[in-house]
Amino acid sequence: MNFFTVLKELLMQSGFVAMSWQQAVMMLVAFVLIYLAIVKKFEPLLLLPIAFGMFLANLPLADLMKHADPWYSSGILRIIYNGVKSSVFPCLIFMCVGAMTDFGPLIANPISLVLGAAAQFGIYIAFMLANATGLFTVGEAAAIGIIGGADGPTAIYIANNLAPQLVAPIAVAAYSYMALIPMIQPPIMRALTTEKERKIKMGQLRKVSKTEKVVFPVFVTLFCCLLLPSVAPLIGMLMYGNLMRESGVVGRLSETCQNALCNIVTIMLGLAVGATSDGVIFLRTQTLAIIGMGLLAFCFSTIGGLLLGKLLCHLTKGKINPLIGSAGVSAVPMAARVAQVEGAKANPTNFLLMHAMGPNVAGVIGSAVAAGFFMMIFG
Repeated sequence: MNFFTVLKELLMQSGFVAMSWQQAVMMLVAFVLIYLAIVKKFEPLLLLPIAFGMFLANLPLADLMKHADPWYSSGILRIIYNGVKSSVFPCLIFMCVGAMTDFGPLIANPISLVLGAAAQFGIYIAFMLANATGLFTVGEAAAIGIIGGADGPTAIYIANNLAPQLVAPIAVAAYSYMALIPMIQPPIMRALTTEKERKIKMGQLRKVSKTEKVVFPVFVTLFCCLLLPSVAPLIGMLMYGNLMRESGVVGRLSETCQNALCNIVTIMLGLAVGATSDGVIFLRTQTLAIIGMGLLAFCFSTIGGLLLGKLLCHLTKGKINPLIGSAGVSAVPMAARVAQVEGAKANPTNFLLMHAMGPNVAGVIGSAVAAGFFMMIFG
């Protein structure tokens, strides 16, 4: 056997020959997302793991997402994906988000709850649209609609319960749009608000007592989980993380949730979500429809928050900057940061971040409640 015969045999058994056009397309998409994460810095903590997971899953013959029995014979990415499929990763992320989030702005300004609710508008628009297409069952349409809440963990959780066969495209759509918030939201914000509105400076929030901060997660857990028991895993973990933060007696646990655990779960979750983007499955009419309706849902959620923000601005005679309504989508704290950036562009002395955090965390609760409602009706 000469050198050229060996070389030919090597090439014939390599991934270069086995690569399909679908895998090539998904690799190209992965490279674009990697570019956006590294060069444009569009939420790289989310986008980079997702993009590289997408890249790894579409390597021909690598079988990183191979399913096997027993489970430990599966591909490494398939093993990690079990944390998504079982909803363990989404619930852990909620606990970490709770530990990192100050609910003070929401408690200090309860009107934030209304803005957070308005920013769930896209969920119901996408649900009705998906249901009207006839391509999806009512449960699948509900799972698709949750993408509009810009809440990846909630989207995965409801998809696991109502549309397990659609977990992959729903998860990728939800997390991709969360990461691309700095690109998607600003044009909508500028189109629906005037420069005068964007310049509005809001007064300082009142100081919230420690007692209020400790009672809040307990009350929300009790109320929401009694009203909608199906949402208990998400709300319970979110509020447990926040209680650890605000109690002041478990600093080490809170610190672990905010840093080490959050980083570990983000790495695994992002990689696993990206790895679900198999080219053969992903480039189908149904999947592309989910991606499109997810974007539409996200845009309508932003619009809903902004329009209510404009109404409140009018009713309060200019005391509320409408931009904070856009933060009512659940992506914490990305949406609040975008509101801050747009406000600062109009008025460099503007500081909207803490005001935007109120609707932002209200949106997390709102999207989880919407998911619980869908599961109660269609589960």
